[in-house]
Amino acid sequence: QVQLVESGGGLVQAGGSLRLSCAASGSIPNLNIMGWYRQAPGRQRELVATITTRGITNYAASVKGRFTISRDNAKNTVFLQNNSLNPEDTAVYYCNLRALLFVDTDYWGRGTLVTVSS
Repeated sequence: QVQLVESGGGLVQAGGSLRLSCAASGSIPNLNIMGWYRQAPGRQRELVATITTRGITNYAASVKGRFTISRDNAKNTVFLQNNSLNPEDTAVYYCNLRALLFVDTDYWGRGTLVTVSS
């Protein structure tokens, strides 16, 4: 099993910045992809960004150029630097770890709320 704990959410004004962190623990496979997803009220959960153990990143078009994902493999931690936030970024942000096994397995954190005021 893998446990994920997010931190860093909060209230910020439009144009501001936040840095989210997610620490993974437990039986973490060497091959994995870590990432962030978000879910706004009344909307489906959507991809924000992912990063492989080799540092290959992928971003949603809506956050490209504003958000930066990074990870510390030694500490099994992933970060999301959110800049130039706008009210449309308000959502619960969930950390995800996809274990690349014979059958890929997804693990989720409980989420951290980001609220951007106009």
